[in-house]
Amino acid sequence: MQENNNPFAHLWAVQRRMLKHTVIKIGVCAYWILLAIVTGLLVGAYSTLFAWTLGKAAGYRNQYSWLLFLLPLGGLIIVFLYRAAKITVDRGTNLVINSIHAKDEVPGVMALLIFIATIITHLFSGSAGREGAALQMGGSLGNVIARVLKKNEQEAKLLIMCGMSAAFAAVFGTPMAAAVFSMEVISVGIMHYSALVPCMFAALVASRFAATMGIAPEIFHIQEIPALTVVTGAKMCLLALCCAGISIFFCIFLHMVGHLYKQYLKNPYVRVFVGGLIIVGLTLLLGTRDFNGAGNELIERAISGEVVPWAFLMKMLFTALTLGAGFKGGEIVPSFCVGATFGCLFGQLVGLSPSLCAAAAMAAVFCGVTNCPITTLLISFELFGFSGVPYFMIAISLSYLLSGYKGLYSDQIIVYSKYRPHFINRYVGDESEDDLFES
Repeated sequence: MQENNNPFAHLWAVQRRMLKHTVIKIGVCAYWILLAIVTGLLVGAYSTLFAWTLGKAAGYRNQYSWLLFLLPLGGLIIVFLYRAAKITVDRGTNLVINSIHAKDEVPGVMALLIFIATIITHLFSGSAGREGAALQMGGSLGNVIARVLKKNEQEAKLLIMCGMSAAFAAVFGTPMAAAVFSMEVISVGIMHYSALVPCMFAALVASRFAATMGIAPEIFHIQEIPALTVVTGAKMCLLALCCAGISIFFCIFLHMVGHLYKQYLKNPYVRVFVGGLIIVGLTLLLGTRDFNGAGNELIERAISGEVVPWAFLMKMLFTALTLGAGFKGGEIVPSFCVGATFGCLFGQLVGLSPSLCAAAAMAAVFCGVTNCPITTLLISFELFGFSGVPYFMIAISLSYLLSGYKGLYSDQIIVYSKYRPHFINRYVGDESEDDLFES
């Protein structure tokens, strides 16, 4: 009997092909794990240095109150550095997102520029976060690694996402959320699952490196979590609705203030100097430094149940005035702060645990401004534990649905509708169809 008619020979040929494919898959997996480890170590080390320096800057800012008055001068230095690097239009995190859509390339110098500029902003009391800066650093370094290794366009995209995950994980200490965020934030409605393994390993390596070097992860303790009932669930639904509205307003306000700055102060040096003076004046007028910096202290107080009623409004104002003027940093931690302070106030008003409401609103506003519900759910687990899961699920899902198509990142693409299984493929903020349900 000939071999091609022998069932055992045919079975052996099938097995050989399967074995060959398995070996190839293992090789590809090992290859990307190795690249992810290298990226996690390099980006993690750089981001750890960034987090450590940022902590020192915050310490000096709190110790030497006179540093506030140098904010306008610090703004001039930032503009000069970007101009010296021939970057006249800084698109920030949008540039990193767009690079994954294969439209722009993240310059390697961006990692150094955003590092220095964010430290200056925080040292002199500007109101900005750090995760946005970390995403830009990670994306820039990921692109540098891709160029050094002469990777093609598709592999470069994966390394950029690896860098974003590694930087986010190192700075904030939430590897689960960091691994998913870089995949989810690019295109809402779909995720680049090909990046799952490299982003996961890069985030784990970077977060472990940062923890080993003394950068402690953020963890908050919710003081009281009541049982989920119809009444408490209804109150959480109302909180989610409010947070969706706040996230929309925050995004619109950030863009509006930046537009107004550019409309009336066209020279970037004048713009950043005047912006610095406004922050100094407002700080002196209010008589508090609570709204300078990222807002971590405000978040901690809100989670503990203490807040002044107007704190969330002031934080939005300070952040918009800082970033719109040309100072650098990020919007993520300020959005956490806005959510936490509003949630604490809401809990006090409706009689639901202010600590729980602060945590849930912190997550809900973050979800509303980033359009990343899976990342938000994971970051809630890592920051607050699992005891409040039912409330987080309510707040996050409703905020995602009700926040519409607004967001922090104008280059983020909404691939699928939030309201029904429907392909729309529009940029964030583009509601030209003029209806919510894309008829």
